[in-house]
Amino acid sequence: MLPKSFALPLIGLALSLCLPVTVRAQGSPIEEAAIRRLVSEMTDGFNRHDAAGYMRLYTSDAEFVSVRGEKAKGRDHAEQELAEIFKTRAKEAALKTKDVDVRFIRPDVALVHVTNELSGLVAADGHKLPPHDETSLRVFVKNDGKWQVTAFQNTLVAPFTTTSSH
Repeated sequence: MLPKSFALPLIGLALSLCLPVTVRAQGSPIEEAAIRRLVSEMTDGFNRHDAAGYMRLYTSDAEFVSVRGEKAKGRDHAEQELAEIFKTRAKEAALKTKDVDVRFIRPDVALVHVTNELSGLVAADGHKLPPHDETSLRVFVKNDGKWQVTAFQNTLVAPFTTTSSH
């Protein structure tokens, strides 16, 4: 039998091993502000229909998935795809950022959810689509003191218009 002076710490240790632990990395307010500025620059680049300016904020090996599921691997490929989108269905498209949520995974990695309203898109048959909200998940990494996007995926917000609660 263990003396009482050892029993309580051992019980505490045993309980702590059974409890789930959530650890969230902390980024400094300066780092968060830097990421928010880059999100703003990306929105500005999109609104200028400047594929090169928009994609300069991505790593060379970035992965990009559009709201339609189109995939591009690498900054150059993604830039080509975005330039084509700007020439076709997004000639008059405009983004308005509604919300930015930054979560640091590590001091040099952040998950960023960005909700934008997108207007001015044209469907394949040529009719103008109504404005809608999209939320993107952007994975930012900091290399050599510089934040860049290494992964991007876009999703429609509430894409189904139904009155069913199912």
